[in-house]
Amino acid sequence: MPLTILLVDDEPLVRAGLRAVLEAQPDIEVVGEAADGAAVIPLVRRLRPDVVAMDVRMPLMDGIEATRAVLRTVPDPPKIVVVTTFENDECVYGALRAGADGFLLKRARPAEIVHAMRLVAEGDSLLFPAAVRQLAASYGEDYGNAEARAAMERAALTQREEEVLRLMTRGLSNAEIADRLVVGTETVKSHVSSVLAKLGARDRTQAVITAYESGFVSPG
Repeated sequence: MPLTILLVDDEPLVRAGLRAVLEAQPDIEVVGEAADGAAVIPLVRRLRPDVVAMDVRMPLMDGIEATRAVLRTVPDPPKIVVVTTFENDECVYGALRAGADGFLLKRARPAEIVHAMRLVAEGDSLLFPAAVRQLAASYGEDYGNAEARAAMERAALTQREEEVLRLMTRGLSNAEIADRLVVGTETVKSHVSSVLAKLGARDRTQAVITAYESGFVSPG
């Protein structure tokens, strides 16, 4: 089965460029396009893409609100990658906090675009960990840390789960964490699932943001 992707951007040239890059891969299929976040929910329900690549800034409904709407209303929602012009963009951080699984720069090279879509679809490592850390350092305090600290306290992670979360913030995959901790990959998957459940996090990205905003790991 191919990896299916929905493109959402108000600029036709951006959509055309992404489509050309992605459909050059034999295992990737672009199943639809939209020019605004307001059109995303019906397309997601009808097309059931694996990943939505969505511009963070659009005129009617931006990527932040569209991300919230998809995760709130669509059962078994797709992965969401927000697409942005600027790396250190507060709107990108807002989208990640809203539930997006990662972000991608519009000027990224074709190989980076393809890699990002596959990595997010697989879900076993963090996309661009250094950039996420920088965003948390720049904007994390603006959103207040009380909620994140409370989530960490409620989670009561075990020592091993804390080790796994720290390695997640560094962008290590499940296999790399397993090598580092000298345990099996299935054991790591179990620990990751437990961390996400205890933190109430949808995925690794939200868990990592909670780790930074709570002060569990310093983004500085």
